Amino acid sequence: MARQVNEAGLGIIKKFEGLRLDAYQDVAGIWTIGYGHIRGVSAGMHISEAEAEQALKDDLHGTEAAVESALAGAATTDSQFSAMVCLCFNIGSANFRSSTVLREHRAGHFDAAANAFLLWNKARIMGVLEEVKGLTNRRAAERDLYTAA
Repeated sequence: MARQVNEAGLGIIKKFEGLRLDAYQDVAGIWTIGYGHIRGVSAGMHISEAEAEQALKDDLHGTEAAVESALAGAATTDSQFSAMVCLCFNIGSANFRSSTVLREHRAGHFDAAANAFLLWNKARIMGVLEEVKGLTNRRAAERDLYTAA
């Protein structure tokens, strides 16, 4: 059976994505709805809470599979897996696959992998890469989950 994000990881995603039933543009200008859902979202869209939950569940299936595939069998605790799913959900699978988090984790350098979460705290705002406080807080929560027993 495919691995799934644990409750702590799901809580991080929900907390930091927030639930928005009307489409909005995130700090990077990407149209978003529900709990960070971006596929097919455009201005003026509205969804129900049940639709937001379903979109999150659908999005997470793809994210979980991407993380599991990228790990290529590396020994990984549920907390480590869930923290990486949270990160991948936010930065995308291509960025996750090239991340220091994944590279260090696969090498068994877990302290370095944990600290590498903190590198992903920036977003392009009006063309400039800037630190975003919300991302800094999110990365700290993911790092804490990654290091949890």
